[in-house]
Formats: sequence, structure tokens, C-alpha cells
Amino acid sequence: MIKKLSLCALSVLAALPVGTVAFAADGDMQLQQVLMLSRHNLRAPLADNGSVLEQSTKKSWPQWDVPGGQLTTKGGVLEVYMGNYTRQWLAQQGLVKNGSCPDSNNVFVYANSLQRTVATAQFFVNGAFPGCDVAVTHQDEMGSMDPVFNPVITDDSEAFNKKALAAMAAANEKLSLKPAFQRLEKIVDYKASPACNNKKQCDLSSGQNTFSAENGKEPGVSGPLKVGNSLMDAFTLQYYEGFPLDQVAWGQIKTPEQWKELSAIKNGYQDALFTSPDVSREVAAPLVDYIRSQLVDQDKANAPKITLMVGHDSNIASLLSALQVKPYELPDTWEKTPIGGQVVFERWHDAKNDKDLLKVEYVYQTADQLRNADVLSLKNPPKRVTLQLAGCEADANGYCSWDQFSQVLNAALQGTPMQPAAAPQPAAQADDDSAKAAATQDAAANKAEADKATAAKEKSDADKAAADKSDADKAAAEKAKADKAAADKAAAEKAKAEKAKADKAAAEKAAAEKAKADKAAEEKAAAEKSKADNAAESASDNKATTDKADAAKAPATTKDDNSTSAAVATQ
Repeated sequence: MIKKLSLCALSVLAALPVGTVAFAADGDMQLQQVLMLSRHNLRAPLADNGSVLEQSTKKSWPQWDVPGGQLTTKGGVLEVYMGNYTRQWLAQQGLVKNGSCPDSNNVFVYANSLQRTVATAQFFVNGAFPGCDVAVTHQDEMGSMDPVFNPVITDDSEAFNKKALAAMAAANEKLSLKPAFQRLEKIVDYKASPACNNKKQCDLSSGQNTFSAENGKEPGVSGPLKVGNSLMDAFTLQYYEGFPLDQVAWGQIKTPEQWKELSAIKNGYQDALFTSPDVSREVAAPLVDYIRSQLVDQDKANAPKITLMVGHDSNIASLLSALQVKPYELPDTWEKTPIGGQVVFERWHDAKNDKDLLKVEYVYQTADQLRNADVLSLKNPPKRVTLQLAGCEADANGYCSWDQFSQVLNAALQGTPMQPAAAPQPAAQADDDSAKAAATQDAAANKAEADKATAAKEKSDADKAAADKSDADKAAAEKAKADKAAADKAAAEKAKAEKAKADKAAAEKAAAEKAKADKAAEEKAAAEKSKADNAAESASDNKATTDKADAAKAPATTKDDNSTSAAVATQ
């Protein structure tokens, strides 16, 4: 058997109550499956210059190397370290092997479709499985919230709206944040801020908060709680990023006590909006349903051994509340849901009793590990704090029954759109035979309901996938037809243009050759005519000369003839 090593056992044992159910010792335990729900790592402030931060003070804010809300370069490095440590821990537990890539069917990575969540998942994979072909799954449309990770209200009834607003207001009343707001006002010099000058909102410590729970939107608030959350978020991120201390909150947060006091504003914002029971069950339902599908509904022999989901602090806060996780403390950090922290659901097999058990741990880098960019390893690990679920009784080592965990997941979905029908609850007395029978019946009813919901969801997904494929095939066929028609038309027009060009060239060549021939013939005829004219003129001139010569010779001949005749007569 693989021996389980509890890295923080000594630090958490004192905080864990002893359960009534005795489980096997660690030496009999084998890790079989993990699902890690992680918050993205270090990002630039969401409320960057030009929004809440700029309106809250006249002071200048430091510049970041990325736009607001995006993962920073250091955030990527920190996540590589977390991935590398996680690989070492998984190998130690026997879930992966060092020096080789995991089977692609054994690792599944799924991120919300925002830059900081997808990038976090990619850096984690690079740290955990460098050089391995491990894909990061996310919906195609980047910049929009994936429904699984989107903590929005889906109940549009007036009754729910009233209940949610009352719960958020009640949570706000318990916060006792006036001293923290007074300190924050001094740090930013809020009375000189544009918000005070322009909107006459000059007092954070006694200002009023207005909550909202609108259908299709995240729970919201306006007023000092929103302003304070934005400011403390920016200061905390400055500290993690490693800005010089005289630039972090302009050097005005000097002690751990001051950080703790001021961070209560940010934690209070999260608690008020996302952790009241009615609101948390509503907004976390898609996430709970997905986790159930991965850990309970699937055959564990075929399910991925390692699943990483990357979302947001609102996802973790609402999920822990919906699952009724008992109050917890995270040492050496100021945040209840730290940057880059993971809620790790672990399925362990108890070989001695042949049963599956659950352990839930919060694994996170401390504030100083984040600021100093400490390299993580088994020798320098992040913090590991065991969490406990109210409906899943744990032993001193943090293990509880896997069957009880399944019931916790089902109970968290009752009354939500994921599982609207209420199911009977198990009997309270486990040692009573009739109660056991009732509990078994309830469990069967719950499972049947869960199976029914899962089947309906799968059918709906399959129908949608088939419809999408049909639409896609039709669109592809129409596009191919249009492309072919366009190509044929273009080819015909090209051929026509080339033929017209060739015909024009041939006509121009023929015309040029004819003009050349006509000119040659004309020049030849003119030459022959000129030659003939010259010949005729020469002949005329010769004749005239001859005639003149003859005319001049005729009289002399007559005289000679007379003389000759006289001489003949006297002999």
C-alpha cells in the first residue's frame, strides 16, 4: 500500500474534533482520485485606473505589466510552482509516476473562459506535466463566463429576491467594519477624492450599502463595501506582486495587525454577497452539479484520476457555504479564499475496511510565499488545511464517509434548478434498525432523483449536441455550395476575361499586320509607278533627240547627192 504523508498533520490535528466513526490508519489508505477547484493566480486589479480606484483617491496608482484583471507574469510563475509541487505530492501518493507523462484519460483540466483562469490552468499544467500533451478545456468564446463558473441568480421570484436581500443585509450587519473603514479613509485621503467632490460620497465608515439580487446577474452591492473591497483587493495584489513596500498602499499599511483589520473588508464583501445559505445554494448549484458528475455519477474506474478546475474566489466562497463547510482558519494569509489557492476533494480507499472515504483540504501559498515567489516542493510546501463538512462526520485525520459526501452534494442541490424536487432526509439515529432502513430508502430516493436529473441533463445535452451538429452540417453544406458557386462564377468570369483579352490581342495583331501589308503594297505601287513614269519620260526625251538629229542631217545629204549625179554625166 502507498503510505499517505500528511504534510500539515501536526498543525491541524488540534483543530479537528475526534469523530465517532473509526477509520483505518494512514498506512492502510490509498489515494484514488482528486478534484482541485482552484482560484486563478495573481492578476492585476480588476478596478484599474479610471474606475473605482481612480475615483477613491487623488493619489497616483502604480502601473502594472498587464491590463486590469489579467494574469501577471509573476502569477504565471507562481502557478508553475504550484503545479510542480502538486505533481510531487501526487507522485508521493502513487497517483502519477515521476519521469513520465500521465495517461490523457487520467487528467482533465477545465477552466472558466477568461484570460486569467485559462492562463492559470496552462501554467499549472506546464509546472505539473512539462512537455506532456495535457489540454486545457474551456468554452470557445473567451471573455464570457462559462455557466458552470458563473455565480449568478437564476430564481426570478419576488420571494427569493426578498429572502436574498434580507440575508445579505443581515450578513453585512455582523461585519463590524467601522474601524477598518476609518483607517482606509485615511490611507486614500477619501475626503479629497473625486468621489467625495463629485458625488458627495465622503464617508466610508458610516455610508450605506445597497444590495441587489437580480435574475441573471451576480449578487451585488453599491456603497462603502464595494469601494473598500476594490481598494483592499488592489493593495493585497500590490503586496503579492512584490511592489516596494513604500508603494504598497503608499507605505501606509505597516503591520500584520493592520493587514488583518483591513482585509476584513474584502472578506466581509465576499461573505455578505456569496455565503448566506439561500444565495450560496442558488449561485453554486451549477458548480456543485458538475463536481457531483465528476466524483459521484461517473464510474470511478473510468473517471479521470486528476481533475483541475480553475475559477474565482466567488466560486470557492459560495461552494464551501453550499456544502456547509465548517468555519475554518488559514494561517499566514489574510484572505479567506487566497490567490491561487485550491479546495482539494480527495477520494481515499480504506483497504482495511474496503470502503471509500473523503478528505477535503485547502492548499494555498502563504502571503509571504506569494510575495517572495518561493519555489514550492515537498520540502517547502504550501499550506494544507483540512476542512470539515457539517453533513460528513470526520475522524481525527479528516476522513469522512464517501456515501455521506454524496448525500451532502445531493442536499446542496435540493430546491435548485439542477434538482428541484425535495428528497427525504436520512434518519438521525444511525444505530436504530428502522432509522437505518429509512436512511437507506432516502439514499436510494436521492440517488434515483440524481440519476433522473443526470439522465435528463445528458439527454438535453445530447439533443442540443445533435441539433448543433445538424445546424453545423447544414451551415457547412450551404457554405460549401455557396463557395463552389462563387468559385465557378469567378472561374467563368476569369475565363471570359482571358478570352476577351486574347481576342482583343489577336484583333490588334491582325489589324497591325494588315496595316503593314497595305502600307508595303502602297509603297511598292508608288515605286513601280514612279519607275514607269521615269522610263516613259526617258523614252520621250530619246525620241526627241533622235528626231532633232535626223532633222539636222537631212539637207546635207541632198547636196551630196546632186554633186554625185553631175560627176557621172561628164565622163
